[in-house]
Amino acid sequence: MDGTGRGGSGGVVGGEASGYDLAKRFDAGVANFWSATPQQLYRELERLEGEGLLSARVVHQERRPDKRLFTVTETGREALRSFSRRPARPTAIRDDLLVRLQAVDETDVDAVISAVEDRMELSRAKLERYDRIAARMLDGRDEERYLREAERVGPYLTLQRGRSHEQENLRWGASTLAILERRRADRAPGRGAGGGPAAGPG
Repeated sequence: MDGTGRGGSGGVVGGEASGYDLAKRFDAGVANFWSATPQQLYRELERLEGEGLLSARVVHQERRPDKRLFTVTETGREALRSFSRRPARPTAIRDDLLVRLQAVDETDVDAVISAVEDRMELSRAKLERYDRIAARMLDGRDEERYLREAERVGPYLTLQRGRSHEQENLRWGASTLAILERRRADRAPGRGAGGGPAAGPG
């Protein structure tokens, strides 16, 4: 079972669901740490059913296409339990923005600054979305009460990791922008080596 399969089957653990429902659950609760398109998720659900990790039943609907509802089998639950006992692999980071930043001293600093600003804007949007999801989960409860009463806390804990990641992106982005903008100003035409106006002819 690969990562998309684990994410999909983990979503079904929350209750019987259609592929469409699972795609929404995946987008809301898993996409902050594992990326997959709806098409990839649908293909993975079919594969997991074929392997006996999920079961499906058809629900007939009037005026709408029939839909299939998936449920995790006991074999699927055991596969998840087995996965949870294996050592977690280290996170592999491949970030195009960091490649640009690594070479910023020899490239277009304005373009890199713009890329950092874009990344921060994306992080703000994600953080706002995660905050909305967290508010729906809490449903008026404070966090302590939610963690004490909720049937499942895994989705909330992974969501909090996503929030922390985007908050750190914003802190890092603000610090990086301040450094790059200060260095750009110091190296602007007419500025001396010490940051002041260049000395005129003697």
